[in-house]
Amino acid sequence: MTALPTPRFDEFPRHEALTELLMAYVQARPNLVSVRSIGRSHEGRDIWAVIITNTATGADVDKPAFWLDGNIHAAELTACTACLYYLHHLVSHYGQDAQVTRLLDTRTIYLVPRLNPDGAELALADRPRHIRSSTRPYPYDEPPVEGLTLEDIDGDGRILTMRVRDPHGGFKKHPQEPRLMVPREPGEFGGEYYRLMPEGLVLNHDGLTIKVNKDVEGLDLNRNFPAGWRQEFEQPGAGPYPASEPEVRAMMDFMVSHPNIGAAISFHTYSGVILRPCSTRSDDDMPPEDLWAYQRFSALGEKHTGYPVVSIWHEFKYHPKEVVTGTQDWVYEHLGALFWVVELWSPNKEAGVSGYKWIDWFRDHPVEDDLKLLKWSDEACNGQAHVDWKPFLHPQLGEVEIGGWDKMNYWRNPPPHLREREAARFPAWMMQIALSLPKLELLRTEVRALGPDTWRVRLAVANSGWLPAYVTKQALNRKQVRGVMFEIFLPEDPAVSLVSGKPRMEGPQLEGHAPQQSQLSFLPELDITGDRAVAEWVVRAPQGTRLQLVASAERAGTVRTEVTLD
Repeated sequence: MTALPTPRFDEFPRHEALTELLMAYVQARPNLVSVRSIGRSHEGRDIWAVIITNTATGADVDKPAFWLDGNIHAAELTACTACLYYLHHLVSHYGQDAQVTRLLDTRTIYLVPRLNPDGAELALADRPRHIRSSTRPYPYDEPPVEGLTLEDIDGDGRILTMRVRDPHGGFKKHPQEPRLMVPREPGEFGGEYYRLMPEGLVLNHDGLTIKVNKDVEGLDLNRNFPAGWRQEFEQPGAGPYPASEPEVRAMMDFMVSHPNIGAAISFHTYSGVILRPCSTRSDDDMPPEDLWAYQRFSALGEKHTGYPVVSIWHEFKYHPKEVVTGTQDWVYEHLGALFWVVELWSPNKEAGVSGYKWIDWFRDHPVEDDLKLLKWSDEACNGQAHVDWKPFLHPQLGEVEIGGWDKMNYWRNPPPHLREREAARFPAWMMQIALSLPKLELLRTEVRALGPDTWRVRLAVANSGWLPAYVTKQALNRKQVRGVMFEIFLPEDPAVSLVSGKPRMEGPQLEGHAPQQSQLSFLPELDITGDRAVAEWVVRAPQGTRLQLVASAERAGTVRTEVTLD
């Protein structure tokens, strides 16, 4: 047996190295791991999907499946690390850990560590740029002719902040900690004030006005999904039409062609929080059964990871009057699969900042929080999360200073020594979700002679999973799942025919073994065996004839068996 690769979780691999690493897992454990390209990016790079399951116990498509992706946003590179960590955890623990072994024997993991390889490659370039998502120019492809374009102008490999003395500036030095820039108070005057702006060059500067240019690459792949899609004037970066981008189409095509996917997680950075649906409506407007399931699994997420779980609609809006949609809306709203977004990494938490509301904190927060973060930078990051200000002669602006928060390297992603720690928070939670997925199992087959060459054949199956076979009420509402489908396959023999029953029949939806209510409920549970279904046929055939029977449910998998008429 080939030894498993030993990935470096403190480093971010470029596309070629990522490809080699994934193929090394295939070579080391071909019975558990396979890799396929689900499409190509805008620049033509393969978008790799890793299929993890024990092929000796069945094909991946015949088992309920859990989807995991990362790095849809260019510089959110720790999202890829979290996916790779889970891959290594599963493969290295198979056969040693009972839960991992059962998971890969009975279910499938579809894992896409880097959904946006072009953007990640740009973020990892020798001279990096940190755009939002895809590298395709959008909405226009003309380069800017004026304004400030973000750029590393002092050649230190970072894009920081420039401060310029200006009596009309909105910031000042903290009186006890001059490295720290803090907002000027309302009505304050008579001090030394600064105007802050991103590091970069200014084209056609008129000596007075400065406007920061948006990236030419203005797409946000997470806004390109069909659910809730809106045009640029309402949702910037959404693209010219839903699923216009190859990376998004690749994910959608794969998920639609794999209806066995019942739950999914997408890794992003940063905030140190898990986000659950919905984005476009309140909890009161969700199917109650779905909300209860989300609350149950979210509580497990908090227990396993230490990350709080919040509703996007209620607690994670960029602006209280705006709605932001993304992958989670399409996966839950359209497909009816369970879905969470994980925003990895919280510098605030590392620095001991607490009691804040997620997005509101970025708009305004106490200066004491900044002092805590500065202390964290000095003590835990060798002074690199906040860079000391240094004079620089700017070609357009003259004397400026460059420094401040290194948001890309210490905010968007954790420092190298903390990346594996963040990724290690999640395998136990993902395992529990995946093992709760519906699982179709054979209960029994029955063959009974009704007369000469006439037989009654019965096939009974059950859902052994915690979740129902349909997973969510939303899936039923959107008609994304059928009941259990039963099929009987007769040999091509004129002496064999079907007397009653159909070659293919739809049975009921199967519930899971999750209790519908507590034992102290004042109403009895009526459908005690709602997890079971039976199909029956009457067949005319000679004794000894063999028949193939199949039962399947999109999200619970497929069972196949054979009976002999005797």
